[in-house]
Amino acid sequence: MKTLAQYVGKAIEAVVVLILSAMSILVFLNVVLRYGFNSSISVTEEVSRYMFVWLAFLGAILAFSENQHVSVTVLTDKLSPIGRHILKLFTDAAMLFCCYLIVDGSWIQFQLNLANLAPISGLPQGITFLASTVAGALIGILIIARIGANLTALVKGEIQ
Repeated sequence: MKTLAQYVGKAIEAVVVLILSAMSILVFLNVVLRYGFNSSISVTEEVSRYMFVWLAFLGAILAFSENQHVSVTVLTDKLSPIGRHILKLFTDAAMLFCCYLIVDGSWIQFQLNLANLAPISGLPQGITFLASTVAGALIGILIIARIGANLTALVKGEIQ
């Protein structure tokens, strides 16, 4: 049976594919219209910018969930297994605090910019800040789950 995290991951992957496809089609269509017919769709630039921001943040969630971000292991390779887990707990706590800062700050920016409308599309500019709020919250949840797994492993003595 698949867990909720796997379903959410698959849903995010599907949204990323949809956003990338729509963004690619919009930009390609606009290029063809601009060079082939000397006209264009005016909202393409704004909408593709919004899509790109969401694509980047959703991709960051997927990369974090699959442990695909760059990591430097010079120090951790020299530590004992218990030392590695303690360091993981410390770095996860620091990342969780950073997620809190991201969510808090981007939520404030979302609320401040919700009334500001984009000049061409009329979409609220706060949508871009909502992407970082969602990403920070979901990455924070993943970090909490990872901290729980590491604490459970330490308490049960599974780390030798």
